[in-house]
Amino acid sequence: MDNENGKKKARAARHVFTVVDRGGKSYWIRIGAAFGNYDGSETVLLDALPINGRMQIRDQGTKESQAKAKTGVQTTAGQDAGNDDGD
Repeated sequence: MDNENGKKKARAARHVFTVVDRGGKSYWIRIGAAFGNYDGSETVLLDALPINGRMQIRDQGTKESQAKAKTGVQTTAGQDAGNDDGD
């Protein structure tokens, strides 16, 4: 997308999640942010590394991403899982 100066606009920041499967449920844990660069590439900043190698990058404006970011850990069914880490 170009602005009036002919330069490409950077995209808004996006949320980065890892998806962990425990006891038949999937939990989404926010682990960082991703930013679109002017040249179309992406910069991903992680606060943690997913041990399963699985990441989801979601736009912040989506209803699903906002709900997941608000509660931190949440099941894919939309039920709040609290801070239960399975121990």
